[in-house]
Amino acid sequence: MSSLSHPASPYAPRVPRVLADLVPRSLTADAVLVVGAAALIGVCAQVSIPLWPVPLTLQTFAVLLAATALGSVRSLLATTVYLLIGVAGVPWFSDGRSGWGGSPSFGYILGFLLAALVVGRLSERMSTRSPWRVLALNLLGSVLIYAVGVPWLMATLDVGLAQGLDYGLWDFVPGDLVKSAAAAGLLPATWALVDRVRR
Repeated sequence: MSSLSHPASPYAPRVPRVLADLVPRSLTADAVLVVGAAALIGVCAQVSIPLWPVPLTLQTFAVLLAATALGSVRSLLATTVYLLIGVAGVPWFSDGRSGWGGSPSFGYILGFLLAALVVGRLSERMSTRSPWRVLALNLLGSVLIYAVGVPWLMATLDVGLAQGLDYGLWDFVPGDLVKSAAAAGLLPATWALVDRVRR
């Protein structure tokens, strides 16, 4: 009798890695999740507090929630759809903007792509049932968004690092901490609710 273990059947049930894995996988289901997440980002962009040159919005909350709930591929597609529709002229960027690259805040939208990919991938590799892990993933995602957004803002406004941080970072940190804490409570609570329903 061979001591080699047999590979798992491709038809064996998959252990859900992110919440979206609970939905039976199909092209239609993935499309609904991607479009729904893109729409959520667009709606959250309209919930804003005017601030120059970058308004305070709920976009980052929606982007990082999508990354931790959908995983890397679907959340990257969702942020890409959001970006492309806005570039095509739909005014659903913050402050009702659209188009490519002209505003100081456009770099943050490009940062969404990086955050969705990295946070989504990490969410697939570790449990998002833990509030502390979700909090850490959201904080990492915020850093990645700033890492793209702040240099873009500096280049657009032709300002140095100190001013770039004043305009594009410090005012947003308290809000991002609150949004990260909210996600850290929401996602594990959703897992717990799903587990209760599935019993």
